[in-house]
Amino acid sequence: MAKPTEAASAACPALFIAAPASGQGKTTVTAALARLLRNRGKVVRVFKTGPDYLDPRVLAQASGQPVDPLDLWMAGEADCRRRLYEAAREADLILVEGAMGLFDGEPSSADLAALFDLPLAIVMDVKGMAQTAAALVAGLAGFRDDVCIAGLIANACGSRRHRELIEGALPAEIPLLAAVPRDAALALPERHLGLVQAEEIRDDLEARFEAGAAALEAEGLAEALLALPPVTFAAPPQAATAPLPSLRGRTLGVARDAAFSFIYQANLELLERMGASLRFFSPLTDSRLPPCDALWLPGGYPELHAAALAANAPMREAIQGFFAADKPILAECGGLLYCLESLTDVDGETHAMLGLLPGRGAMRGRRGCQGMQTAELPEGPVRGHAHHRSVAEGTPEPIAFGRRQRHPAPGEAIYRERGLTATYLHLYFPDNPAALARLFASSPASACPTIETHSITTYSITSEEFQG
Repeated sequence: MAKPTEAASAACPALFIAAPASGQGKTTVTAALARLLRNRGKVVRVFKTGPDYLDPRVLAQASGQPVDPLDLWMAGEADCRRRLYEAAREADLILVEGAMGLFDGEPSSADLAALFDLPLAIVMDVKGMAQTAAALVAGLAGFRDDVCIAGLIANACGSRRHRELIEGALPAEIPLLAAVPRDAALALPERHLGLVQAEEIRDDLEARFEAGAAALEAEGLAEALLALPPVTFAAPPQAATAPLPSLRGRTLGVARDAAFSFIYQANLELLERMGASLRFFSPLTDSRLPPCDALWLPGGYPELHAAALAANAPMREAIQGFFAADKPILAECGGLLYCLESLTDVDGETHAMLGLLPGRGAMRGRRGCQGMQTAELPEGPVRGHAHHRSVAEGTPEPIAFGRRQRHPAPGEAIYRERGLTATYLHLYFPDNPAALARLFASSPASACPTIETHSITTYSITSEEFQG
């Protein structure tokens, strides 16, 4: 598609997919909507609210288009505005999937929808209720006067009569957009941190997307979506901005495979815009590192692949040699676990890891740490988030802690050993490109000395508090 000429604004039909709570089927419905319109030959641009790695890859497969996060705190309003504007210039429809319940968190899905005047479709799992579903939607619609509820999508609807009871109880101004049948073949598979990675179950997802699209096609939802009035998105300001710091001439090795895949596309794009050359490698299957000046070990699921990581001795030795040369390494969450001395996997088996950082990693059931935080790096603060169900014990004294968005307790620990910076936090690089340039440009070892190993008190926030 030819790039359109620059304009002061762009308009496109748009719909924000929200829910009264998590677990209502937002991603299932959003993916089915995207596939429905894609099957009609339409360009559908999908966005996911908040920090998320798994849902966007599922939605990207369903839509055939890249999926970016929209987060008013982590990425900022200007970043969100730019992405929506650019999408509106090329798309026939924009879909934004919300996070948690509509009004949960600060900022919430409702805040994002209100800021950009996006109409909302409420997805609700209606199993075990009928008229009460209508009451809940009416309550959501009346809670704030700056959001517009376009209708209800009743998920897991049991029968034609079930549908009729819900539709008959809805206020006249809130239509029933669709009733999605109760069918296990439509739901998306999950595991302990969310959805199963799209790459692992691509063919299975295709079948579920098509089944969901067929169900919504029968409801006549494609015509309703394309008939939505366009939403106008203003062009981002053209004011001069400071030039990006340079990583020109630097080559960055990026771990990317089934064990390490929690990577914002925005982070990769930024590094390339800064001039870095990216070389991807697999700690699971490769025997050596690509030629590079710095390493990024992102998050993922090392706990599901710990035996294979431990068995790949050549790769472990290559990374250990890179570390011994005092070259920069950034390890986030799963990358942090890989850098420890050992990791106890989901089956309770303990495996040797890289041993770059003293400590032991282990899974800890359903309890987890989640939340938005600012990493207080010596190179500068960088916003990001934490989401894990593991614990690191016997680690060194942190050089700093993450600063939580609102909660007063110290956030995730930030460790530094020689050129290694390791933390449970997933960083959003565009928040502070200069800090990332300093971190990857040269060894940060001089920023803080190595400190004796000991056990530390850990702070955690339960899943119910994860926006704290």
